[in-house]
Amino acid sequence: MNASSTGLGNSVAARESGGATPMNLTGLAGRILLAVMFLLSGLGKLGAYSATAAYMTSAGVPGVLLPLVIITEVGGALAIVVGWKTRTVAVLLAGFCLLTAIAFHRNFADQNQMINFLKNLSIAGGFLLLVANGPGPLSIDGRLRNRP
Repeated sequence: MNASSTGLGNSVAARESGGATPMNLTGLAGRILLAVMFLLSGLGKLGAYSATAAYMTSAGVPGVLLPLVIITEVGGALAIVVGWKTRTVAVLLAGFCLLTAIAFHRNFADQNQMINFLKNLSIAGGFLLLVANGPGPLSIDGRLRNRP
């Protein structure tokens, strides 16, 4: 029994063609869902710049890093959504999630902080899955990979 007799060859070919198959659309939806929080968070920090810098300082993180945080969140989110340099950006955002968990959510006596810590770990896990599997064909990376 080979891939074509099981029908698997056809689904693999359709997925790799870059068409709007359910699998390809699911990958795109997953990238959007992973990224939307970072996009909104980064844009929100622009609107509350002083308060965010003060909060960072209160947690022991220099407020002067806020521009880098905003660029990481907004730029990283946009790169993940369009699938550009996906594996590299996903590694960076996974690290960002881990650093954020350690810097801001380490008070496990507070159940909300513990849940936020675990959410950050879970999101980092999602980004690591992107590193392992790539963005899929409905992405800039996928289009560049399949160019003749």
